[in-house]
Amino acid sequence: MRKIKHGRLVSGCADACCLKLDGLSVQLEGDSILSDVSFHLHCGEIVALIGPNGAGKSSLLRAILGQLPYAGSITFSPAGGPAIRLSDPTGTAKGTRPLVGYVPQSPTFDRGDPLSVLDFFTAATSNWPAWLPIPKRYREQAAACLARVHGEDLLDKPMGGLSGGQLQRVLLALALEPVPHILLLDEPLSGVDVEGEHQLLDMLDELRTQYDLSIFLTTHDFATLDHFADKVVLLNKHVLKAGKPDEVLSSPEFYQTFHLRMGKGGEE
Repeated sequence: MRKIKHGRLVSGCADACCLKLDGLSVQLEGDSILSDVSFHLHCGEIVALIGPNGAGKSSLLRAILGQLPYAGSITFSPAGGPAIRLSDPTGTAKGTRPLVGYVPQSPTFDRGDPLSVLDFFTAATSNWPAWLPIPKRYREQAAACLARVHGEDLLDKPMGGLSGGQLQRVLLALALEPVPHILLLDEPLSGVDVEGEHQLLDMLDELRTQYDLSIFLTTHDFATLDHFADKVVLLNKHVLKAGKPDEVLSSPEFYQTFHLRMGKGGEE
């Protein structure tokens, strides 16, 4: 992994490109879903969010996307620029949201469905009627998007015939149109075979380098964390541990949560 260049940090992350969560709390129907969650990630970093089922991982992504009301703050600071507060859905926060790309957990498509990748892209990025022939300009736009993830050969394939890794490439290409400041991925390795997993992780490393993205993803694949993540956040409604992969995987908090011994000197 390349080292992240934070620039001249006069005070903490003052001059760095940074997404920062400070005291984030979420309540739904009176139940506490997240409590006092605080951490940050820099542009060019890949940060993995791990935790047991029901830990609030998806709710945290939804809060960043602006789909859930929350207390606390979520801010994004361009390198050397002023912090921009992400708008709270309640309307109490002010400021212009940075672009956020989102890749949900892989949807399912009927293998007999004739919907092609081109059809999918056109429907998602334009108002062109689905029953009419797709103009050349939309085909070229979709091909250019897929080229970002080396997926040009997928353009005319049926969505239902894609492998798990191919589907993730298509969803990733769509999330990068337009190129966002922050890229969120919910369980991108789920349903992907070993070869596809390696290709996807290499792709994320390439994208964060090329576009200087803040990449934040959830995963249950602990064995690969040390190979691709710059930082890991262990969550169970609040942050239990955050740091480099080995620091988190070998921590008492990780063992108490998953009853696994990993990291240096540990055994799964």
